[in-house]
Amino acid sequence: MDFVRQTIKKLLPKRVFSFFQPYYHNFLSYWGAVKYKYPSRDIVVIGVTGTKGKSSTTELLAHILRADGKKVASLSTIQFSIDGKTERNMFKMTMPGRFFVQKFLRQAVDSGCTHAVIEMTSEGARQYRHSYIEIDALIFTNLTPEHIESHGSFENYKQAKLSIAKAVKKSVKRPRYLVANIDDEHGREFLDFDVETKLPYSLKDLTLHSLHKDGISLVIKNTTIRVPIVGLFNVYNTLASITLAQAFGVSLETIQKSLRELPPLKGRVEHFETPPEAEKHVTTIVDYAHTPDSLTQLYQAFPDRYKVCVLGNTGGGRDTWKRPEMGAIAEKYCDQIILTNEDPYDEDPEKIVKEMREGMSEKTPVEIIMDRHEAIKHAIDISPNDGYVIISGKGTDPYIMGPNGSKEVWSDAETVQQLLSN
Repeated sequence: MDFVRQTIKKLLPKRVFSFFQPYYHNFLSYWGAVKYKYPSRDIVVIGVTGTKGKSSTTELLAHILRADGKKVASLSTIQFSIDGKTERNMFKMTMPGRFFVQKFLRQAVDSGCTHAVIEMTSEGARQYRHSYIEIDALIFTNLTPEHIESHGSFENYKQAKLSIAKAVKKSVKRPRYLVANIDDEHGREFLDFDVETKLPYSLKDLTLHSLHKDGISLVIKNTTIRVPIVGLFNVYNTLASITLAQAFGVSLETIQKSLRELPPLKGRVEHFETPPEAEKHVTTIVDYAHTPDSLTQLYQAFPDRYKVCVLGNTGGGRDTWKRPEMGAIAEKYCDQIILTNEDPYDEDPEKIVKEMREGMSEKTPVEIIMDRHEAIKHAIDISPNDGYVIISGKGTDPYIMGPNGSKEVWSDAETVQQLLSN
């Protein structure tokens, strides 16, 4: 199919190809549903969308549902899991094409899964990869500018997200659920659809919430729920998961116990420590933060900590507007900054880094080390005792993407583990 599409793209004028492209994607989605015999009709499908927190919320909710005795499949940027069998997402995209989601759902149904939690993106929606999936419930986390150059405008980006909520409205499933963060200015728009159950959530729903060095606490109906993940953003992600889990009949007692035993979320504020015998103690954080808001919240999760920050910028040729802004955020929160290569694609990586540097004052000491491995090594080396090295932008991304489709196998987490063990 890729060969056919590329051939047609070369033969047709760009305007004509762009006109027919939506029909092409819609047809592929329909064909995938037919090919795999509409698997979404035989399983409870929960979508999770928003700018930030999608992967974490997907993994949190799937974990809770499994603790409640349900057989669960989950699909996220981090990993694919079907009834406990998990593999790393190596596609560098959340909703891969070639009928992947429909095939995934068919495998989940054939494995006896009763629930599937699927991270759904605006890019996936723009290519109709959510179409012909009968969705039972959708969680909306938040909305901030992202993929603006791809979608053409923030409004187009928002409408791509809202199209997933519209899909819930059109679903043949009953009952249907819409769950939305109403502390976000766009949250109520995701509840403005005719479904049986609308579940707004807000920090005001909590009796109390608190942030700790090694976790968060939420108090709901006199029940204290402790979760070993950090940051205010994870309070929201956890609350979203709890809100829908309770609507599905999961008790607070089960939720409390399951979240207390939550395993680390890979590439999402993932912690690594130097071994006990090391000369100095350094905590290294690997996170996916790749928007100005998510980067700000990541740094804010570690107040009063000496921070050495390693960052690049997400994807050459896209969202160029945020480069100086990301640099300015790093300058505000970090004690030392190292700018490095991330995913330049066909753009000059040094140009990307220079545009980030332009967002900082000339007085700020900034090191530019284009080799990402060397940048991380240097950050760990220069960190003081009990300092934090915060590596953002890639999370679990499996490759550094270069020109002409080239890619280098990569893992921030594996690099950190190897460096800390030496």
